[in-house]
Amino acid sequence: MALENKLGITNSAELAREEERISKKKAVELFESGALDRLAPGRFASLQAIHKALFENIYDFAGELRTVNLAKGNFRFAPLMYLEAALANIDKMPQSTFDEIIEKYVEMNIAHPFREGNGRSTRIWLDQMLKAGIGQVVDWSRVDKEDYLLAMERSPIKDVEIKVLLKAALTDEINSCEVYMKGIDHSYYYEGYTTFKTEDLSKE
Repeated sequence: MALENKLGITNSAELAREEERISKKKAVELFESGALDRLAPGRFASLQAIHKALFENIYDFAGELRTVNLAKGNFRFAPLMYLEAALANIDKMPQSTFDEIIEKYVEMNIAHPFREGNGRSTRIWLDQMLKAGIGQVVDWSRVDKEDYLLAMERSPIKDVEIKVLLKAALTDEINSCEVYMKGIDHSYYYEGYTTFKTEDLSKE
């Protein structure tokens, strides 16, 4: 079953294709318009604005906190009852060094604030912090899919792997739209349209 969407699509594969097409177009607009540079790096409000811009033509929930609990495999993302507190704590985390920025990225991944599109939005958010904090961004084409997935899976317990992996992929090409878009292109490659287990709490 496809997620409820503004496009009236009921086939999940068709929705995935349209979602990719539309969100990539919106990502380019975000970059070229300079809108990203007007957002405060590392704030959840900025991540909300990014998510809304990417997905507002597809989902009613664009930019809004999820109303379901999500799990991927045996890992459960932040429960709804703790989500807002977790996001408030993430906002307060330091972000002046590479290590601090990746630690903040890991915590946001655990929070997983949106029903869909967390990976794409959060990679842009991460690059915002890196650009402002250390004058570099990630060239996602240099990050191996399997290594990344394993490192992110283990990151809540041990974040050394994800730090080493992303540090090796840093580039000074912070104003390159091509480098920026690799993060969006590879989001689909990394996420593989994963089906999350959900517990719908919206009617409670």
